[in-house]
Amino acid sequence: MYAIVQTGGKQYRVKPGDVIRVEKLEGVRGATVEFKDVLMVVDETNNSVTVGTPRVAHAVVIGEIQRQAKSKKIIVFKHRRRKGYRKKTGHRQQLTEVRITTITT
Repeated sequence: MYAIVQTGGKQYRVKPGDVIRVEKLEGVRGATVEFKDVLMVVDETNNSVTVGTPRVAHAVVIGEIQRQAKSKKIIVFKHRRRKGYRKKTGHRQQLTEVRITTITT
């Protein structure tokens, strides 16, 4: 069984036991998180596919927060040719690692 969930403006294909890195969610290590924006659920044992319009009603994906982390630094460099303008900054996105425990429909 797997599901497509949406969080942080992105979509993730998850199944129980997967560890995903999503944009920062509030919570401490060991806390449970519910993803209610489930777009699709696929159950291979019954060969059933449930597609939401836009979300699957009453479907919830439950996960456990593993850790709060940061991604690799991304360098942002701006310049204007022949004008002497140069600006260099960096950005590290805050992430949350979530282990998916159950998918309920």
